[in-house]
Formats: sequence, C-alpha cells, structure tokens
Amino acid sequence: MRVTSNRRTARRSRRSVALVALTASGALALSACSGDSGAMPEGDGGDGDDVNIRFAWWGSDDRHKSTQELIDLFEEKNPGITVTPDYTDWGGYWDKLATTVAGGDTPDVMTQEERFISDYATRGVIADMSQLDIDTAEISDEILATGTIDDKLYGIATGVNAYSLVADPQVFADAGVEVPDDTAWTWEDYVKVAGEVSKGAGDGVWGTQDYGFNEAGLSVMARQKGETLYNADGTLGVSEETVAAFFQLSLDLMANDGQPDASRTVEIQNAGPEGSLLGTNKGAMGVWWTNQLGALSESSGRELELLRMPGESQFDRTGMYFKPAMYYSVSATTEHPEESAKFVDFLLNDPEAAAIMLTDRGLPSNLTVRESILGDLADADQRMAEFMADLEDEIVDSPPVPPNGSGDVQDIITRINTEVLFGDSTPQEAAKAFISEVEAATAG
Repeated sequence: MRVTSNRRTARRSRRSVALVALTASGALALSACSGDSGAMPEGDGGDGDDVNIRFAWWGSDDRHKSTQELIDLFEEKNPGITVTPDYTDWGGYWDKLATTVAGGDTPDVMTQEERFISDYATRGVIADMSQLDIDTAEISDEILATGTIDDKLYGIATGVNAYSLVADPQVFADAGVEVPDDTAWTWEDYVKVAGEVSKGAGDGVWGTQDYGFNEAGLSVMARQKGETLYNADGTLGVSEETVAAFFQLSLDLMANDGQPDASRTVEIQNAGPEGSLLGTNKGAMGVWWTNQLGALSESSGRELELLRMPGESQFDRTGMYFKPAMYYSVSATTEHPEESAKFVDFLLNDPEAAAIMLTDRGLPSNLTVRESILGDLADADQRMAEFMADLEDEIVDSPPVPPNGSGDVQDIITRINTEVLFGDSTPQEAAKAFISEVEAATAG
C-alpha cells in the first residue's frame, strides 16, 4: 500500500471494510483537567475480528472534546474499529510519549511536532507513511515535504499555520498612528512604529510584545537574508550576525519604549494569549501563529488583523513559510497498520471530520477539505484563511525538517533572550552562546 500521489487526477476509491460491529463496553469520559486518558490496553476491544487502535494527542479541553466527536464519527463509519483516546496537555505529552515508547507500548496513531519528528523517525518509532494507504492527492508537495526525511514520509501535516504579526487597529487609532503597510515595511519600520504607538497611546499601552522567545521569528529573519535556521543535513544554517541582529531588535524596542521593560516582558510572555498585550488591550502588535488569532480576538473583544512579518520586501527573498500545526504519524510497530492508516485518512480527508475540527489543528492541509469549511469558520478564522491564501504566491519554500535535539531549542532561546533583556548578555554574546548550545543540542 502506498500514499496516493497528489499528481493523480482522480482520488482512489476507498475500500469498504467488512468487519464485525463492536459493542462498546462504555464511553470513555474526557477529564476536564487531568492528563490521565484512562486508556485501555490495546486489544481489549472484544471479539476476534474487532480491532482496537490507540490515538495519542495533546491539547486543551476543547480539543479533547472535539477529538472525541471525531472518534465517535469514525467508529460510526467504520464498524469493527475502536479508537481509544490517549491525551494530555502539551507539557505532559512528550514525557508520556517517551515513557510509552520506551516501554514498548507506542500508540498506533500519534500527533507529532516539527521539533521532535526527526528524533522519533530516526529511532524507528514511526512508520514511513508512503507505504500506507493514505490519500494525499489534495495536499501540496511543499507541505508533504515538511514531514519527509531521507525520502520517507514520517508525518502528514494536520493543517498549516504561519508565524505573523497580529495587530489591534483600535490601539493604532487611539495612538494616532496608521497601521503599517505590511507589504513594504522593514524591521527598522517595525521598531519605529512600535515606539510611536507607545508614545501616542500613553502609559500602560505599548507598541508591541517582545518576539525573541520563539526560534520561528529567527527562522523568518534568516530566510529573508538567504540563510536558514537549519540546513537539510541538520546543521545550523544561520549566521552569528543574523542571530545578533535578532536579539538586538528587542533592545532597540525597549530603548524607544516600543515594548515593555524586561520584567514586564517576561511576566507577559508567561501569560499566554489571554494575558498577552493584545489579549488585554494593552498593545498594538505581537508575533503569534495565525491559528491563535481566534483566541487573541476573543480575549481582546476586538477585531484583530494579521500582518506580514517585517522585512518580507526588504531583502532578496521572503522569509515567511507555512508550518505544519502538527503531524499525524503511525507507529512503526503497530499491529494494525491498515486500520491506523484508515483513521489518519479519515482525519485528513473526510469533510464531516473537517467540519468538527475546523481550524483547531491548523488550516486543513487538504485543499478541498479546507475549501469546504470556509463558510463555517468564525470571523477571526475566516480572516486567517484569507490571509493564508494571500501568502501562497509569496512563500518561496518550506524549511527543512528540524534535526534531532531541536526540541531543546525553545528552552535555549527563551533563556538566552531573557539574559539579553535583563542586560546579562549582549546580542553578540547571546549569538555566540545560541549557536554553540544549539549545535551541541543537535549534534547527535
């Protein structure tokens, strides 16, 4: 069995599976707070032909509830296959997954993230999905490439996001500053505009929130300059000069009061979207993933806008890219590869499934499915979909899959950026430390 090429003109008709219907022994309740899924051991599903597969994911309570709806719909359409939910929050997911893998109890289907997929792939934990019967005809080659390592497809993107600026037009208006033209602004413009907003808006309101805690911002800046955060072979591809410029920007913004001081910045950063400057009506801009526009809009009570990152027209090429929100992967040791593939195919390609999930796992990577849900999206998600569509002709390519050890980079950049903000490290010192620590983390 092989993945259907997206160059095929017709989609493969799905095989009907004649399996004995399974009578569920009881519904698995979703816990509102606990990461304990109450997952049953695989194979406890019932009679001989019945199959039980386990699906592991991370997320909020809302995602847990909607995912259970997806599971219920899949089981209704596929009698004889039971899907056992295995979920927790982001913080506990990776520890739990590592423990189950080490114990030889890998979930049949799991969600993966770009920082970790290489590690699990190279250790033989997840299967080459190009050998499974999963239809990818409506997923672009560029998006499929983000889950491909050494010509093997280890993860298929659930949906896509972009790292972008979110802006509050009301704060701009209150400050007497025009919202910038995002097709032409530079990084210097960004610093200048943020300072002007802070000055015009008055005490307690700032132009922007610090962007230095996520390596995605560095990746965009590097790509604009013809570099890349990681090379295809897993080595670091960004220059010390670019890393120093990345950290310097935060100091420039503090110097002109475009963003809060170091102590406030760290406090705000730890508060998530709801406690962010945008979420509390105390800031005009912030850098967020596009699928966070809804949460930010809801928290702020305002109609926020998405803007291109500064610098997209400043250099020889654009740096923004479509990032998989997450991936679906299948265990390399699953006893039920056919049923696991059928479940992934359903999650990616079934319009009814998409109507339940909407943009919770990113804007659907299946282009036909994406089109089918546009009319059902909330206003913020519709603006996000329109913004993503506008970017399609501007995005040059996708970054290589991050190497083993890149899961440590979030902690590295958070700590080093904090040191820069508090004056414990210069941007040049920070750049040297960042490159040295990331090279060490990704060396093996």
